[in-house]
Formats: sequence, C-alpha cells, structure tokens
Amino acid sequence: MTQISEQLPAGQTIAGFCAPEFAPMLDVFRANFTERGEVGASVCLVVGGEPVVDLWGGWAAPATEAEPASAWERDTISIVYSCTKGAAALCLHRLVEQGAIGYDTLVADVWPGFAAGGKEATTVAMMLCHTSPVPHVREPIRPGGLADWDYMVGRVEAEEAFWEPGTQQGYHALTYAWTVGNLVRILAGKPLGVYFAEEFAGPLGLDFHIGLPEACEARVAPMIAPDPAEINFASRFFQHVSGKPGSLPALFLGNQGKANFNSREIHAAEIGSANGITNARGLAGLYAPLANGGQGYFKPETIQRMGRVTAATLSDAVLMQPMRFALGFMASTDNRANGADSLLLGESAFGHVGMGGSVGFADPDAGIGFGYTMNRMGPGILLNARGQSLVDAAYAGLGWSSNASGAWRA
Repeated sequence: MTQISEQLPAGQTIAGFCAPEFAPMLDVFRANFTERGEVGASVCLVVGGEPVVDLWGGWAAPATEAEPASAWERDTISIVYSCTKGAAALCLHRLVEQGAIGYDTLVADVWPGFAAGGKEATTVAMMLCHTSPVPHVREPIRPGGLADWDYMVGRVEAEEAFWEPGTQQGYHALTYAWTVGNLVRILAGKPLGVYFAEEFAGPLGLDFHIGLPEACEARVAPMIAPDPAEINFASRFFQHVSGKPGSLPALFLGNQGKANFNSREIHAAEIGSANGITNARGLAGLYAPLANGGQGYFKPETIQRMGRVTAATLSDAVLMQPMRFALGFMASTDNRANGADSLLLGESAFGHVGMGGSVGFADPDAGIGFGYTMNRMGPGILLNARGQSLVDAAYAGLGWSSNASGAWRA
C-alpha cells in the first residue's frame, strides 16, 4: 500500500493511501482539484472487505476575509444529502430480514395514520422504490419544519395521493425521511438515527450520523452551492421549476421550509432522506458488507432482492428524466444519449447519489464498496465528472473493460 502526501499547486494537500493497481484513482482525485474545481473531498474503495484506496484532501472551508482556509483532514465529514436514503433503506431491509415486516405488507397495517387521501394501497416496497404516492407535500412547509419530526410525519399522513399507489415513479427527495423513516421508527420502537447507529454505524465502526451529535459539529465541512454557470437551466426539470409553479420539480426545490443545510438545526435533526453526515470511508464501509455476502447482516438472497431494479421510467415524475431504482437504491442509469444526468456503475451495483455529486454503492459482482464525498456541489441530479471519473477509475483498476453498454462490465 502506497502512502500518499502531496501538495497541490494551489496550496491544498491530499493524503491517505492507495494500492498500486488503483493509482489511476489517485490521478483522478488529483485532477479533480487541478482541473475540475474540487475544493475538498474524500474517496474510499473497499475490495473484498479490505480498503485499497482511502484519500482525502483540499479545503474543508476555503479562506474568507475573516478566516484562513482550513484543511480537509482524515476525520472531516460533510452532509451527503440523498446518500442518506441508502442508509435509511438498509434499516428497513434489516427489519424485513428480522421478520418485523414484509416488502408486500400494506403500510396501513403498521401505520394506520398513513391510510388516508388515496394512499391506502401503498406497500412497503412502493415506499422503498419511489412509487409511493407522496413524493412531496403541496402546501408550504413552515420555517423549521424539516427539523420537526412530528410535524413532517403529520404532513405526510394528511397529504392526498399524487397518483394511485404503485402506478407512477416519482423521486421522494425529502418525504422519504418520513415514509421509510417512520416505518423504521414504528417497527424498531426507536428513532431512525438511533437504530442506524446501533445496527450499522456502531458495529461497523463508521463515522456516519443521521442526527449529528454537537461534539462532532466542528469537523463538518460546510457545503458550497454549485456554480450557476454550470447548471443546465434548459433541462425539463428546471423548465418545470421555473415555469410550472406547484409542479413536483418546483415543490422539490422550492418547498423546504427555508431549511439551511449548513445549520446546526438541520445537522442535529433526523432527516433520513437528506441530512446524513459522513465521509467516503463511512459510505464505502456501509456498502462493503453488501458486496461481500452480507457478513451476517443480510442473507445473499436479501441482497440480491434489494439490488434488483424494481422501478424504472423514461420520465421520473419529480426528476423529469429516465431513472432506475432498486428497493431503496439507485441502479446504473445511462442518460448520455439524451443529455440528462447519468450514474454509470456495474449491472449488479446499487447505492445512492447525493445532491451535488456524492455517492456510495455496493457492487456484489465486483466485491466492492465505494464512497465519494465533497463540499463543492456540482450541477444536476446524479453524478458529475468528478465523481463519475473516480467510479470509472475504480472499475478500470479492477480490470473491467467498458461502460459503453450503460453499465460497467468485466
């Protein structure tokens, strides 16, 4: 294993280790800073249960007039937005594995309050794969509402269905926290964040939090908004955001209760769709057991089922582009031909991206767990060049040949 300690031309450093056969990942990581505007980031690859790449570097917080820049250290963490959904999904899969509920169970059987407004036929599987009929809420979320668990559960319960359960696919960008998340809370008898810590983060030794302890706040790298010049405002998604008030894309971006995701209030809350805080080591470590037989967490047949594509569409009702979902996870989605955002993984891989470009996934065929986090957000919905280039370099290091088919293959 080669230890890494380098200073970049702009004064940042990158550090960690990298196995020689994955040296192209180091090259890409370096190029992300020198060529693609990376500010601070981490990447980790676990193969066969062993870490082979663990790199971090750049600035956790760039310099301001009042403060000098602070370096991204080994233990720096950042919010990973929708990568949190993968963690929440694993909690519900764990409860299924333990016999507490089934994928085909009606949600109303364990959560009677959800059975209103046309949502009565919703199943657990529908909640996991974004065909549940409550992808957002129509009326404005009150300021601070996202951090108020009871308030948001009440809003989801009262919301009328956007469609007949299971008949459409629409990304539950925020409401996933109070659909899947509330099922976990009911079945486990404890908050999602506590259950995740007890069942996954603690036993696996992961620095991964859904509801960040105040003692960890100083290690959080604040998120930096994407450069507007990089955003494709001509996309169908942004056309709906700007031109169709009340549409699902407009609700997704505009109805968030004025939440500040760099605030202590949001970091401390339990938002199982959007406020997980970790680093690449935490993401790769979460997915590595799923790529290596389950390691006591899940039976192989459960892993196969959770990673199988169960919902796919040419136009997701929220994201307005083709999307493929497994039971709680994103699957490889190739939109290069139509100019929309893509996520190019192996065919057996499943995981989740986070807004701005973070990603974590397992690939059972390759035996890998992968994680990438950063603080400068990129444009778009899925991966941008920084994250995808690292994923590509990981598969190339394994000797895999091509993603021309829409997914990486050996």
